[in-house]
Amino acid sequence: MAKSLNLLLCLSVLIFIIAESTLGQTCSNYKFSSNRLFKSCNDLSVLDSFLHYSYDSSSGNLQIAYRHTKLTTGKWVAWAVNPTSTGMVGAQAIVAYPQSDGTVRAYTSPISSYQTSLQEAELSFNVSELSATYQNNEMVIFATLNLPLANGGIINTVWQDGSLSGNNPLPHPTSGNNVRSVSTMNLVSGASGSTSTSTGGGGDSKLRKRNIHGILNGVSWGIMMPIGAIIARYLKVSKSADPAWFYLHVFCQSSAYIIGVAGWATGLKLGSESAGIQFTTHRAVGIALFCLATIQVFAMFLRPKPEHKYRVYWNIYHHTIGYAVIILALVNVFKGLDILSPEKQWRNAYTGIIVVLGIAAAVLEAFTWYVVIKRGKAEESAKMGQRVGNDGRSLYA
Repeated sequence: MAKSLNLLLCLSVLIFIIAESTLGQTCSNYKFSSNRLFKSCNDLSVLDSFLHYSYDSSSGNLQIAYRHTKLTTGKWVAWAVNPTSTGMVGAQAIVAYPQSDGTVRAYTSPISSYQTSLQEAELSFNVSELSATYQNNEMVIFATLNLPLANGGIINTVWQDGSLSGNNPLPHPTSGNNVRSVSTMNLVSGASGSTSTSTGGGGDSKLRKRNIHGILNGVSWGIMMPIGAIIARYLKVSKSADPAWFYLHVFCQSSAYIIGVAGWATGLKLGSESAGIQFTTHRAVGIALFCLATIQVFAMFLRPKPEHKYRVYWNIYHHTIGYAVIILALVNVFKGLDILSPEKQWRNAYTGIIVVLGIAAAVLEAFTWYVVIKRGKAEESAKMGQRVGNDGRSLYA
């Protein structure tokens, strides 16, 4: 009985600690050590960040405390208002980072391009009472911004983090949560959400295009292409499947190509809308993949008849390009997953599909060789029997 009570007590303490830790990550339960008070706060969607603020619509003054938690050493953080659009370019940022001498530097930096090095300069609006603190892996930026707003108190916000080289900020990552850290916020009502709420969908629209690009290419190049190759490789062994396997193969690969071209075009559109953000390897592999697949499609119109003397060379070309396309497709899908950084289950799901297709191909490969060898032996036996029969008839001729 005593052991049971002790176990129950330990579990209760553990649950209390977990619950307290969880609750502690919401802005409403946070208390500043300086006893500063703010009227409102928002739990920002990514990057372990929170915004506390008080807005006076009559004066246009916005008092903020931007908190970025769970920071590792050698990191800078920034919070910004973009008066002209959504996203990074045009943002009026406040930057802070711990310096090598132990002090914390906080300053303003307007962002005019994606190639910014976060140089200090004045913003398009007045900023006062700027300071920052860093302790227990948490950076807090305090400032008062003068923002006379004529659109009902709605602002576009951006927040970021990145690494330092000495006391110099380096470019932030261009994938995962670092491209999702944008939102709109209504300073009067306290509501916040994706940039599509009031600005036509800038950041949220771009993320949606990225997801569409990933899904189209993952399904087409990454799943349908391998399935089409499996159909051609293993169904044609069955004589009863001829010519059905050929039409299935053509349908699968043609559909994959059409969907893949749509995904490829979406990628080009994303690239044109994201000046300064480059994924060189992913882009290069995608272009090579598209070119090889296009050559493969048009080569179908030059396919010799089965009995033609050049058909064997065409087969070698067709198989080589086809397998190269599949290998490049798999590599680029995983490259794309690294860039998008989706929830882990998406990567696991795609990996599982590829593993299943690989196992199926291995089993079918073994079965195909078994059928081919068995059929070869049967045909050889039939030829031998026919030869013996012919020889026997010649003895009695």
